Amino acid sequence: MLQPTRTKYRKAHKGRIHGNASRCNFINYGAFALKAMEPDRVIGKQIEAARVALTRHMKRQGRVWTRIFPNIPVSKKPVEVRMGKGKGSPEYWACRVKPGRILFEIDGVSEQIAKEALYKASAKLPIKTKFIKRVL
Repeated sequence: MLQPTRTKYRKAHKGRIHGNASRCNFINYGAFALKAMEPDRVIGKQIEAARVALTRHMKRQGRVWTRIFPNIPVSKKPVEVRMGKGKGSPEYWACRVKPGRILFEIDGVSEQIAKEALYKASAKLPIKTKFIKRVL
């Protein structure tokens, strides 16, 4: 499961996801990519599940780049606990994804295999995504 080795603060504010992505919004490494179309938090387990689905379909051919990393701790209070007594402890790590952000890039496989692999990966994610290819 993805998580940072250390952070400056143990807990973070919830925050809101406004606007479109201004970074990681172009293909840099591969020939094909999966692009986010709506804003949401993607948790580390979902990123890992998508990556596994991607590499399994590609049968370990080609190369995969993951362009998102869960660096925000999401805290949660236990079930059936009364109000107050502070904020809950961190449960999992998430990444705030804005529309237009590149999530995964792949190279070294045909367009057909890339399209199917990225479609399977998108099924593991909580957001709408789009298949794009590099324009030369």
